[in-house]
Amino acid sequence: MIGIDMVSIIRIEKMIERFGNKALARFLSKKEIALVKRPSTAAGFWAAKEAASKAIKTGIGKECGFHDIKISKTQKNAPLIKYSKKIRKKFMIKNTEVSISHDGGFAIAIVQNSVKKKNK
Repeated sequence: MIGIDMVSIIRIEKMIERFGNKALARFLSKKEIALVKRPSTAAGFWAAKEAASKAIKTGIGKECGFHDIKISKTQKNAPLIKYSKKIRKKFMIKNTEVSISHDGGFAIAIVQNSVKKKNK
C-alpha cells in the first residue's frame, strides 16, 4: 500500500502566518508542532499525513483524520510515521515507512505500508 502527496510550502507558510499555532494544531499534535522549526517542515508533515491516508485508500476524512497519524524523528533527524492503534488494527498495518523531501517550493512525501497476512 503506497501513498504520495505534494504541497506548496508557501501555502502552509501563509496558513501559519494567518492563523499561527492554531493552523498547525489542525493537523499536528503538540509534540509534532515542537519539531517544526520552519514552514517547509510543517509542509512535509502535511504531505506525509496526506500520503499516509492515501496509502490506506481513505484520504483524510471520517475514517482517518490528521490526528490518527503521528510523525516523529529519529536521533539522526529522519522522519518516522505511525498510525493510531485503531487505524493499524482496522487496516492490518504491520509496518509503515515514510520519506519526505523539499525542493522548488514544494514538499513531497511517500508512505508505504506493509500489511499483516490474513489467516486462512
